[in-house]
Amino acid sequence: MDDSKTPSLFSYRPYWAARFGVAPFLPMSRREMGELGWDSCDVILVTGDAYVDHPSFGMAIIGRLLEAQGFRVGIIAQPDWRNTSDFQALGAPNLFFGVTAGNMDSMVNRYTADGRRRSNDAYSPDDEGGRRPDRATIVYSQRLREAYRDTPILLGGIEASLRRLAHYDYWSDKVRRSVLLDAKADLLLYGNAERALVEAAHRIAGGEPAREIHDVRGIAYARTAPGADEPDPARAEGVLRVPDWEQVRQDADRFAELARITRQETNPHNARTLVQAHGAQEVWITPPPLPLSTEELDALYELPYARAPHPAYAGRPIPAWEMIRFSVNIMRGCFGGCSFCSITEHEGRLIQSRSQESVLREIDEIAERTEGFTGVISDLGGPSANMYRMGCKDPKAEAHCRRMSCLYPRVCRNLDTDHEPLINLYRQARQRPAVKKVLVASGVRYDLAIHSKAYVRELVSHHVGGYLKIAPEHTEPGPLAQMLKPGMDTYERFKALFEDYSRRAGKEQYLIPYFIAAHPGTTDEDMLELALWLKRNGFRPNQVQAFLPTPMALATAMYHSGRDPLRPVGSDGGTPVRTARGLRTRRLHKAFLRYHDPENWPLLRRALQRMGREDLIGNSKRHLIPAHQPPGTGTSGEGRRTPDGKRRQGQKPPTADNRPRRGPRRPRGKARR
Repeated sequence: MDDSKTPSLFSYRPYWAARFGVAPFLPMSRREMGELGWDSCDVILVTGDAYVDHPSFGMAIIGRLLEAQGFRVGIIAQPDWRNTSDFQALGAPNLFFGVTAGNMDSMVNRYTADGRRRSNDAYSPDDEGGRRPDRATIVYSQRLREAYRDTPILLGGIEASLRRLAHYDYWSDKVRRSVLLDAKADLLLYGNAERALVEAAHRIAGGEPAREIHDVRGIAYARTAPGADEPDPARAEGVLRVPDWEQVRQDADRFAELARITRQETNPHNARTLVQAHGAQEVWITPPPLPLSTEELDALYELPYARAPHPAYAGRPIPAWEMIRFSVNIMRGCFGGCSFCSITEHEGRLIQSRSQESVLREIDEIAERTEGFTGVISDLGGPSANMYRMGCKDPKAEAHCRRMSCLYPRVCRNLDTDHEPLINLYRQARQRPAVKKVLVASGVRYDLAIHSKAYVRELVSHHVGGYLKIAPEHTEPGPLAQMLKPGMDTYERFKALFEDYSRRAGKEQYLIPYFIAAHPGTTDEDMLELALWLKRNGFRPNQVQAFLPTPMALATAMYHSGRDPLRPVGSDGGTPVRTARGLRTRRLHKAFLRYHDPENWPLLRRALQRMGREDLIGNSKRHLIPAHQPPGTGTSGEGRRTPDGKRRQGQKPPTADNRPRRGPRRPRGKARR
């Protein structure tokens, strides 16, 4: 793939429909199309989110980018997937449909880590749940094929991106095929796909069939596997054949090997094309897209967004919009490489940063155009708050690097950790005329921040709203090693700086640490030690996070395979990883994080007895949980009698309202019909 021919994002000759100009909002109805003078759309984008015309929403960025290329773009937001009516609302596009599940994977959006269906959806008006289907990318594509059999379909967004290869699906507990094949789409564009999308759109507009576009970075396409007597095109230089779908669904070791390969092939400077067989078909994944330049990223974020939800929602609140309406995204990507996170596989490890001038212009625009602005910028950040303008100091080293993380087990000596550009941005931002306060709500990488005391001082003195959330994730070396996260000594160093600079600034501010329960590599004893740390330090978390195995994350491979993809998986099966898979164990690990909740005490009491730690059950400060259960609490775990036949402390006697309902007993040995 010849990167020397990669054109700038905005260097293409505009499509002829550019004469129609800029739409106030991309149309969602035929009426709006008529008001714009359109008889048809060139591209129609189908999304699982409500349409908010703001650069924090993927469909808005993609839609406005295609509009800037001269195409007429329509939006079908949250269609009813039970029939084809909503999918036909704008007619057939002249070029293609673009399909995404939305800003979140639809399964993550719809279900908790315990498998319970969520009743709400932050990306829907009125926070209403149930407005998108399970595996929305596949379902939307199926309805479109029913309505318009021959119109090309291009997949994009995080759901398609992280399911581009065979992947473990937590909700069905099996390894599924590439979503490209299940959706029967023509192309899949992964990651931040602006480059691939613009090139593909212009080539399709020029008459090239979408299914025949194979030489673009950042895409997945399907082709027929070669016959036994045919040459194998995957033997070409720069192409790597990975374990096929049949292998990884049957052999967990091969699945762990696949996860290791995909993480190592995320550097666009040395990544190879990946080929995975799926029976008689093969999925080809071209190398990741080259990062956007600062000039390209500035132009992308300064397209003519309405910076508001579409008027069709008539002022109904959309929680995701309310959360970001006064925030500014300053960068993309993450080189942290946490194993439970898929940002590296999706956005990439190379940081793409906007210019200071572009960020300040957006702040001014928020002050001028966003209703309800009171002078507070709610966040200035990105996937990580303090990676702005950072990268490798040695281009030659970067071109060959395949490290899992630039920060673990220690910060790479080739990493530029200079926070000065970000400090200058903070100072300029809070000096804007309409700005009273600039907060930093994105996650701060404290293992990076401790390399700049000046940054910590600036952050603590001016940009913390009383509380700063950071994510140690755990206290014990076992799970931390599987997470690729630093030890608690790094946390303590940051905490000391935070408290020192807060005191100097005359402010009472607090760190709020976040932790993950049931992560691969975590034992019951690890969770107990974490609970004891929380108690010693006076933390009583209200909301806790259990590990959720999401597609393509390294930790998901650990969860599914029981093997460690951070190390080579050889013929001996590699390094085993202990995994909390059962619902009972996962609930116990969450209960340790909420050791202070009486509802969890019965579960914890039994666990401590089993672990031989009855010394932690009692009524003094040194005990983790009390010996006695308050009346009316913990009833779900207290419904059995003790061995001596007495009811447990706090157990209610049976009444007409709480007596267990049982059917007639079956005689022993008889099976159900």
